[in-house]
Amino acid sequence: MKLELKDNKVFFESKGLKKEIHPFWLRERVNGENFVDKSTQQRLFDPTQLQENIQIQNLNLSSDFLEIKFNDGASTKISIIDIFKEFSNINDVKQIEKIKWDSSFKDQNSFEFKDNLFETDEMYKALVNFYQYGFVIFKNVPTKNNFIINFANSIGSVRRTNFGEFFNVKSKPNPNDLAYTSLPLAPHTDNPYRNPVPCIQMLHCIENEVTGGLSTLVDGYTVSEKLKKDFPEYYKILTEVKIRFQFIDESVILEDWAEMIQLDENSNFKQVRFSPRLDFVPLIDKEKLELFYSARKKISELYNSENYKIEFKLVTGDLLMMDNYRLLHGRTTYDANEGNRFLQGCYIDYDSTEGRLKHLKRKFNY
Repeated sequence: MKLELKDNKVFFESKGLKKEIHPFWLRERVNGENFVDKSTQQRLFDPTQLQENIQIQNLNLSSDFLEIKFNDGASTKISIIDIFKEFSNINDVKQIEKIKWDSSFKDQNSFEFKDNLFETDEMYKALVNFYQYGFVIFKNVPTKNNFIINFANSIGSVRRTNFGEFFNVKSKPNPNDLAYTSLPLAPHTDNPYRNPVPCIQMLHCIENEVTGGLSTLVDGYTVSEKLKKDFPEYYKILTEVKIRFQFIDESVILEDWAEMIQLDENSNFKQVRFSPRLDFVPLIDKEKLELFYSARKKISELYNSENYKIEFKLVTGDLLMMDNYRLLHGRTTYDANEGNRFLQGCYIDYDSTEGRLKHLKRKFNY
C-alpha cells in the first residue's frame, strides 16, 4: 500500500490498483483542537453542513503524515497509518487469527485474577487468548457477593435476560431449564432463540464438591470446517436453511429463525447455533428436508464425538469466559447427594470485550 500526490490530489495504491481519495473523505477526518474534542475524540463539526465542493489547495506527504489544506480554510495532519487502516478495513479483533482445536488441546488458557486486572497487560493477553481459542479461564476469582457481576461489568456491560442479570446453576426443584438439574448436558450453544444471541457467556464456580459434573467444550469453528471439507453438501444446507429456535416458560415465549451455521458477508464462519432440545425444522421440500436431517445428524455426531470435546473440572474461584457464537458447552452428570455444585453465570456482548481489547492495545502500545 502507498499514497501518491499529483495535482493536489491524493491517490491510494494497493495490489496494482490506484484510486483517488475523495477530498471530502479527507476533510471529514481533519483533527486538532478546533475540529475534534480531545477527551471524547468526537467531531466538533457536522460534516453534513460542509460545503459540497471541497477541494485540496495544498498537499505535503512525509513518511508518517499527510498534511492538507482545503479550500474552506481547514488544515490538518493525518496519520498515514490511520488512512491505511481504513482502506484495508483493519479490525483489531479480526486481525487475531482463530486457532482451531480438538480433543488433543490440553492448555486451558488460564490467567490468575488479581486486583486491577482489567487495566493490565495480562488482561490484554487474556482477551487475545479468548479470541484465538474461543475461551479463557480466570483462576481464584472472588466468590462472594455475586462477584461475577463486578467482573463482567469491569470488562463491559452485563446483558440482562429473562433469567436476570445473572443466574445460579445448580440443581433445584421444578426447573425451567435442564441446566438447573444434575442431568448431563450435551454440547449446545446458549440462548439460540434470542435475537441477537448473547455473544459471550461467563460461568463462575462458587463451589464444586462432586466428582462428576465436568465442564465440556467443543470448538464449533473446528467442527464446521471439518464438515465443510468432508461433507460439503451437508455444510451447504446447514448454512442455508433457517430453523426456528424456541424457549417457553410461564412468563415468556422467545423465538428466532437462523441457520445452524451462519456465515459473514464474505462467506466465512460467523456463528453456530445448536440446541436440539429447542429447534424446529420448517416444512420444506421432502428431498431437501431429508438432506437437512442427514446434515444435522452428522454435525451432531461431530459435536458429540470424543475427537472434538475437552473435559475439565471447574474448581472454586474458576471463571470460564467462552464465546457463545463459536463454542458449544455442556457437562457430565453428577450425583447431587455427594455435595454442592454451584456455578453462577451471566452474559456480555462482543462490544464489551472488543472495547476493552482496543483500550488496552492503545494503553500498552501494541
